[in-house]
Amino acid sequence: MGFADRRQAGQQLARRLAHLKSRHPVVLALPRGGVPVGFEIARALAAPLDLVLVRKIGAPGQPELAIGAVADGAHPELVTDPSLASWLAVAPEYLQAAKARELAEIERRRRLYFGDRAPVEVRRRTAILVDDGIATGATMRAALRATRRRAPAWLVLAVPVAAPDTLARFQGEADEIVCLETPAAFMAVGQFYRSFPQLEDDEVIALLRAAQEFIPPADGRGSAHG
Repeated sequence: MGFADRRQAGQQLARRLAHLKSRHPVVLALPRGGVPVGFEIARALAAPLDLVLVRKIGAPGQPELAIGAVADGAHPELVTDPSLASWLAVAPEYLQAAKARELAEIERRRRLYFGDRAPVEVRRRTAILVDDGIATGATMRAALRATRRRAPAWLVLAVPVAAPDTLARFQGEADEIVCLETPAAFMAVGQFYRSFPQLEDDEVIALLRAAQEFIPPADGRGSAHG
């Protein structure tokens, strides 16, 4: 059980997604860890690779404890865990301030990764949303809902590994779910990879540039943000 690294995980996942190649899909990765996985899927399916920029919102005084996440788009999608936020007595003002702060970071990353290039158009297309794994699911839920707002014809959630109880809660959020492993003993995504380094921004940029060669001549990036 497990994977050598994110690239190998992406290659294995691509084989399970081969039936989608004829649908001319778009691969949307969550940075940074989802990008090497998505790169291999985009290569195998001859599909454009793009990003869904999502930022976790941490609890007050506990930044690693996710109480929600925000995804960019024409109408930024904020997803929270209401029970956790209530238990921690998180004020609405805190959530709004955190949302604004993370949207500013999303915009910084968009400029860094893409410059003035617009996202790939996903309207009426098959969109495959990819990450290196799902633990709590807050960021993926925000990403799925933000992508759904862009009106894809078919929305696919594809990950190498996920916590089984978390994955079960995504039924209804995606039209199709492809996950290679759902181990019962799940503590963190990294435990299922022999090599799981933190990716740097320049590595993400390099993979996005290299993936440009996978785009069919009639395809390309859209002309407006989704």
